Amino acid sequence: MSKKRALLSVSDRTGLADLAAALLRHGFELVSTGGTAEHLAAAGLPVTQAGEVTGFPEVFGGRVKTLHPVLFGGVLFDRSVERHREEAAAHSIGPVDVVAVNLYPFEATVARPDVVFGEAIEKIDVGGPSLLRAAAKNHAHVAVLCDPADYAAFAAELDANGGASTPETRRRLAAKAFRRTAAYDAAISAWITARADAEPFPERLTLSWELGATLRYGENPHQRGAFYRASASPASALGRFVSLQGKELSYNNLLDADAALVTTRRVGPGTLTIVKHRIPSGIARGRSGAEAFERAWASDPVAGFGGVVAYAGRIDRAAAEALTSRFLEVVVAEEVDEEARALLAKKPNLRVLTVSPEPEPVRRLEVRGIDGGLLVQDADVEPGAAETWKVVSHRAPTAAETDALLFLERAVRGVVSNAIVVGGADATYGIGGGRTSRVDACRDAVGKAGARAKGAAAASDAFFPFPDGLLVLAEAGVTAVVEPGGSVKDADVIDAANAHGLALVFSGRRHFRH
Repeated sequence: MSKKRALLSVSDRTGLADLAAALLRHGFELVSTGGTAEHLAAAGLPVTQAGEVTGFPEVFGGRVKTLHPVLFGGVLFDRSVERHREEAAAHSIGPVDVVAVNLYPFEATVARPDVVFGEAIEKIDVGGPSLLRAAAKNHAHVAVLCDPADYAAFAAELDANGGASTPETRRRLAAKAFRRTAAYDAAISAWITARADAEPFPERLTLSWELGATLRYGENPHQRGAFYRASASPASALGRFVSLQGKELSYNNLLDADAALVTTRRVGPGTLTIVKHRIPSGIARGRSGAEAFERAWASDPVAGFGGVVAYAGRIDRAAAEALTSRFLEVVVAEEVDEEARALLAKKPNLRVLTVSPEPEPVRRLEVRGIDGGLLVQDADVEPGAAETWKVVSHRAPTAAETDALLFLERAVRGVVSNAIVVGGADATYGIGGGRTSRVDACRDAVGKAGARAKGAAAASDAFFPFPDGLLVLAEAGVTAVVEPGGSVKDADVIDAANAHGLALVFSGRRHFRH
């Protein structure tokens, strides 16, 4: 039987030289490819180019390097089967006992907003996943390493066992390798499917998620929880946040941060949203972050206490002063300047996260778990076309009312159904959401708006099934309303609007958010 052999071909060379040195200590021959071989040679380690073993060079710009029966045979043949051993000897195939491979960084490449299609295609690894699968299949005899984080423990095991790894370790590493190749293929499939002229919902949905953090607990202390991020998610997604300061994030913090960020982005640049229990308490925009925050806070100063804030803009000193003057749990923003960081740091428990600005929209799916399955839908991110709105009342909205309706129709999309928002052109004055009755949602919204409801506008995420909800708004002084329309009682609702001099607009588009 040939001497022990290790095949090393990696994109991420972290810790590689230390692993190679450990393998050499225990009599392994190092076989490698391209840049990996150059890296090892530069570290002063003896290495054999894969082409010297196979008798075949790397070709097609490196697209084919390891795909050769001499290498795959060495990985795959079953040492316990006599016929396999005989065939290996007959074809001069030496065993490969360790395979250390990590893959081209496809996920990191497509997460960049400036990535182009051809560049991403070249980051699809072919030989790497094949080697990982082959080694993992034959883990009874071969150790497979797909993650540099495992190198040190593996080297320590070799040192403790005279250069051998244990069956338990090989099985554990094989399982990890299969998880890695499955996730890699899923990331590629999801990315290219989103850009192909394909069925909107393919016959098989394979999702790839990587562990971002194990949380202290889930929604409640008796529930375990974890955070997984989509492997190929863009840098602008909440899953790719950068934590600037603060305590460990909780399950509920992340849910609220997501609700706040989604709402903010649906309304547009310069918008700030305050959320409690996934329901916005205030949504506003302003000439500055501080102005947007104060406007949003005024929508519900009680509910804002202990809230989560998301801002589509840069937090400066003035915004940081406003934010730290209230008790908040989490702040998410696109940027935080140095002066603001210094001020926010005086609240060490406040969690401050940054996310990249939202790129041009690509089709996005929302996935939610139910018992034994998943629900999948297109995200409600299209801005809608105000020019298709239809004025159904006798009175058309004024220019000021139209500006308010345009803002509120976007804002209501972030509120849990049944949803009603009352406000002006740049801020909500009162929000009613998460109610089983639309009438109660109307009462909540005007109740929080108080005197500011007089002369304000309102938006509803769905039609009014009866005039009663609209009457609550009218009696509080609301003068213009936008809603989808489509109720069998639309005529009665329109009559109620006319009786109170309201401008009523049908948008033709519902925005439920459960």
